[in-house]
Amino acid sequence: MTEPTFLTDLTARQLLGGYARGDFSPLDVTRAALDRIEVVQPLVNAFVRVDSEDALARAAASTERWRRGRPQGLLDGVPVTVKDLLLQAGGPTLRGSTTVGTAGPWDEDAPPVARLRAHGAVFLGKTTTPEFGWKGVTDSPLTGITRNPYDPSRTSGGSSGGSAAAVALGAGPLSLGTDGGGSVRIPASFCGIFGLKPTYGRVPIYPASPFGTLSHTGPMARDAADAALLLDVISGEDWRDWSHLGPARPVGDCLAEGVKGLRVAYSASFGGQVAVDPAVASAVRAAVGRLADLGAYVEEADPDVADPVDAFHTLWFSSAARLTQRLGREQRQALDPGLREIIDRGARHSALDYLAAVDTRMALGRRMGRFHTSYDLLVTPTLPLTAFEAGVEAPPGTHRWTGWTPFTYPFNLTQQPAATVPCGVDGGGLPIGLQLVAARHRDDLVLRAAHALYESGAAGLRRP
Repeated sequence: MTEPTFLTDLTARQLLGGYARGDFSPLDVTRAALDRIEVVQPLVNAFVRVDSEDALARAAASTERWRRGRPQGLLDGVPVTVKDLLLQAGGPTLRGSTTVGTAGPWDEDAPPVARLRAHGAVFLGKTTTPEFGWKGVTDSPLTGITRNPYDPSRTSGGSSGGSAAAVALGAGPLSLGTDGGGSVRIPASFCGIFGLKPTYGRVPIYPASPFGTLSHTGPMARDAADAALLLDVISGEDWRDWSHLGPARPVGDCLAEGVKGLRVAYSASFGGQVAVDPAVASAVRAAVGRLADLGAYVEEADPDVADPVDAFHTLWFSSAARLTQRLGREQRQALDPGLREIIDRGARHSALDYLAAVDTRMALGRRMGRFHTSYDLLVTPTLPLTAFEAGVEAPPGTHRWTGWTPFTYPFNLTQQPAATVPCGVDGGGLPIGLQLVAARHRDDLVLRAAHALYESGAAGLRRP
């Protein structure tokens, strides 16, 4: 990677160092980020709303705190963006849908947003999502298509596609995304950034996702160290989320421990179940080799992941039907046609169908728990392909988005931590991602391995 030249190319940690030295101020950085948004928004459509006035006011207050040598928190003055599924006080959260009213009062932050506010972060704006975050690409009746920073004719992925595009293009080094079946990892992989789905409950959330315990909130960042910093800020307790995990060791403290001695299983295709593009397979294999060079014990081993897509569909489609149950006929007709289709399927599932899917989920969780008694980490491709045409749910040959995301959604069923690391590009210059998965509660192992790949030069891409 080349050395950063502009303020918008700096990581959050580099910004904080610059503030402490007096090299530049949060106001300088925020102005640069807002200028960058003006340039990139017409190209990729990453934002639902940009609030320049609020951002500049927060940046000015942060600049004064740094001038006095009294920063407010761990991210004081760092520009961040928030996916428009998460509540942020001061403006509507529209969830990519024309069916959401704007009246408000919009006076409450989601727990991770509240943590960012308490730590002095500067909110640039809300990023795009497909309607209610229902699919693995980002386009919606409300905001249109969000495009890939490396090739605007291609998709950014989704459902946190706006966040991934914003981070990749320098519109803030950090973003909050959500992941119910890959929605942090898919766009992070397609856009060449780092994305982490933490262990379920590590980051408290309110209101609860309509997709229940499949959905996690996690950091999207330039690299693993920035993501660890963000995770330490947004983790912890919040009484509004009855399922939160409570206090945890700061993951930023463990990054330097590396991978020496870790037991790593490399599964190239889930035992031949997945057809992987040769360029993706080659890049991932090379990065796995780097883990071995760094002292990890690597062997090829496939987890017992008999494709759980039917169970995932039952849970996902039923949740979508419940989510939109309140809508009238005209509102339903205004929904994304693909969303209407899965709603109709979900409404036909019985309670027994749902409970059978829960049984499948629990069995998969037990199998993965057993797998991780032998291996600290599982490595797979994040996706079997690189970014395809923008504006469609799936590339030719598949129908639903789950047809091309076989490596991501199983680990929402099991609630495990999983991250994507950029490890190369294909022949067209489109990013390729490697996925790291650990046992529940071992987010530290995922971040240690990811950080080791960045430090060794095996991760990270040239900016688009």
